[in-house]
Amino acid sequence: MMAITGYTNQMSVQPGERIKFMVSSDHKKYRTDMVHLIHGDSDPKGPGLKINKINADVDKEYEGRKQDIYMGSYVKFDDQSPFENIRSFSLQAMIFPTTPELGVQGILTKWSPNQNSGYGLFIDEKGCLAVWIGDKEGKVEKVSTNQPLVSQTWYFVGASFDAESGKLTVFQEANISKTNGRFSLPYGIDHMNARNEKVTTVQAYASTEAPFLIASLFDQKTNGKHKVIWRYNGKIDRPRMANMSLSKEEMVSWIDNPTGDGVVAAWDFAQGMTGKGFKKLEKVYDASPNQLHGETVNHPTRAVTGYNWTSEEQNFTHAPEQYAAIHFHDDDMTDAKWEVDFEWKVPDDLKSGVYAAHVYAEDDNEDYITFFVRPKKGQPTAKAVLILPTASYLAYANNRFQDIPLAQLMFGRAPVVQQEDMYLGEHAEYGLSTYDHHNDGTGVCFSSSLRPILNMRPKYRHNLSPSLWQFNADLHLIDWLTEKGFDFDVITDQDLHFEGAELLNHYTVAITGSHPEYFSGPMLDAVEDFQSNGGRFMYMGSNGFYWVVTFDPENPSLMEVRKNYGNQGWKSKPGEIHLSITGEQGSIWKHRGRAPQKICGVGYMAEGFEVSSYYRRSEDSFNSNLDWVFEGIEMDEILGDFGLVGGGAAGLELDIFDEELGTPSHAVILASSEGHTNVYVPVAEELYFNITGLGGEENPKVRADMVYYPTPNGGAVFSTGSIAYCGSLSHNNYDNNISRLTENVLKRFLSEEPLPLGLAEQTLDKVNN
Repeated sequence: MMAITGYTNQMSVQPGERIKFMVSSDHKKYRTDMVHLIHGDSDPKGPGLKINKINADVDKEYEGRKQDIYMGSYVKFDDQSPFENIRSFSLQAMIFPTTPELGVQGILTKWSPNQNSGYGLFIDEKGCLAVWIGDKEGKVEKVSTNQPLVSQTWYFVGASFDAESGKLTVFQEANISKTNGRFSLPYGIDHMNARNEKVTTVQAYASTEAPFLIASLFDQKTNGKHKVIWRYNGKIDRPRMANMSLSKEEMVSWIDNPTGDGVVAAWDFAQGMTGKGFKKLEKVYDASPNQLHGETVNHPTRAVTGYNWTSEEQNFTHAPEQYAAIHFHDDDMTDAKWEVDFEWKVPDDLKSGVYAAHVYAEDDNEDYITFFVRPKKGQPTAKAVLILPTASYLAYANNRFQDIPLAQLMFGRAPVVQQEDMYLGEHAEYGLSTYDHHNDGTGVCFSSSLRPILNMRPKYRHNLSPSLWQFNADLHLIDWLTEKGFDFDVITDQDLHFEGAELLNHYTVAITGSHPEYFSGPMLDAVEDFQSNGGRFMYMGSNGFYWVVTFDPENPSLMEVRKNYGNQGWKSKPGEIHLSITGEQGSIWKHRGRAPQKICGVGYMAEGFEVSSYYRRSEDSFNSNLDWVFEGIEMDEILGDFGLVGGGAAGLELDIFDEELGTPSHAVILASSEGHTNVYVPVAEELYFNITGLGGEENPKVRADMVYYPTPNGGAVFSTGSIAYCGSLSHNNYDNNISRLTENVLKRFLSEEPLPLGLAEQTLDKVNN
């Protein structure tokens, strides 16, 4: 049981800044200790946990309290007065329900479930469209179309109430084109359409405490916060409201031209789009004179196709009128909105590194609320900098791989499940990873750090790996750098996204983590500019620089990704591959002309999540110009046949040399892995046809290449090509050929000596050209 969890208001912090901690505890009391994280792998074959307490003024006992998370996305409005004192009304929208069978869901609602009063347009418990009204005494009238809505189908829906006559009407009408949904032609469309009406004595009473919302409604407050209930799954396009009863014909005219008497609101979800994405992602605009603008909560998906999408445009910025929809999910969650429990001013003299607030209570309940301390801006404290891949941490945040039906086949073993995994299986409110699906089957494109991330902590053993993955695996590298006495600063790739190459140019050497898979355009630019300026770059993993991501400049804790083409947990729907924040094409960088081989000489080729293998030195590696790389291990032909991640240095995911994709022609393969099993297979984007003989036992491309090459202005690149590599650094008390080779490279990269060419016969002209 996870009886205590927490998160911070920011992942990266500088000395002198304040960082806030939000904690939820089932215990009446808990204690906090600030700690420096060095090594988080509890494997007895390795060095063991290295978590060092530091003195901090927040180290004390606190009152515990339970803080709830309410998931589900919706639109809220600050000004509620226009929705109150309503007698007659009309509600209409184009909707694309994705789970109508799940029961009651709010579409456009001003409804109090506690008072049974108000009005609203709903999907009812039978999956049919319905309109509800309730009076001051709690007397309710509900009228349903009595025709279940068909999922993934666009409908024009509406409801009206005439207070004078008491006539209450509701209708649904399928709106099917050749491109806008599941169906192409309207075969059997008549059975999708329905209309019903009733004369009632009930009058809608809207002066309740319940606000007008789009896509859900509020229950009574708990611990000062409204619980969100009856959450809608699906798209909504062009919602409208009138303070009079409109005929269906009048509603049809309002779809694209909401004018005349009675307009309360005419929301245009396309407003706010620019050629560079949404200016303010959370803002919703009312095009009527009333200007009843709203704000989305928990980031429903924008830049999605609307009811009138023709498929002629794939980029929402080119045809905003065809993307005037928002896709809401009942399990969207991007901000837990917890109250602050304590705040810490980071000491001016605190060493850059990885830290955590260790919060703990009785019965061994604990959490490590991780954060990263970078040096003060423009004030590096070392010549080397480690770029921690927080974008990738967010992509995998709270993933649920154990729930994937094919997981055991994919991993070549039964997934190892931790208590955190079990807890997440029962607590969807902690939010999903970008490898998960929403309840309606669509992929998760947003991830946020404003929530507890239970797999970004020491001691956690990831079910995707035979041992560690992502954050905890990167502590293998932190530990090695620390044990070897290297001075280094820590920054995050999010820092790099917002500050660019200027942040790296203070350093001689930049080092990646084991799996910098998710990268933004500004991050790539920063790395390439650093290399062009003579920076020396060590790529310490595999499957890096792969997915296109971005961060919201208005909310830096929020990351977006859209997936297609590559190895993925889901695929974007047609027409929805562009990032809503920037408008740029998503998916993988290779399909944007920026293959990883251009950045680091190697790129993603194969994966297999069971045992790891080793490297064998290449013939070229024995060239005298490369003796410095192998100093002290000259006689070792086999490298890394040991390690904490799968038993070897070459494993999990593998990158290879490929000149056709941009590996420089003067790059040298120092070593290549071999002996991989058939659980290791090529990645999807490298396949043209699925045929037999592609596994590791038969396919020579299933390997990791260790690569070195010099770059202009005295720079160089060293790449390992394997995620498992860093897990071998500590073997035999750090005395092994992987550790020695890495130390040789880093020491030479840090030195002011000119770097030798890769091979003796190469010339400087070839390097510089």
